[in-house]
Amino acid sequence: MANDKLKIILNFDDTKLSVTIPREDEEYYRLAAKQITSTVNTYSSIFKEQKRKEEILYMSMLDIALRYQKENARNDTAPFNNILDQLTSEIEDALKKQ
Repeated sequence: MANDKLKIILNFDDTKLSVTIPREDEEYYRLAAKQITSTVNTYSSIFKEQKRKEEILYMSMLDIALRYQKENARNDTAPFNNILDQLTSEIEDALKKQ
């Protein structure tokens, strides 16, 4: 069902978050929560008592957002689409001339 919702509880470090999500996205939410927890744990172990919890969370968010932005830029298909559009146009023009 398209509107099938599921209520789950995600654990982040020492915080539990109740969310209602599309059932088909459950795995993605759980993987995202694991990634967040892992990143927070990594920064917590590196900086131990040197940073406040809030700073650790912001560093973790920045790390995850940076990875997302790099991946998004790497998967940019616009240049390929532009080339394909140009080639298609040239092929159609050549076929019209025949």
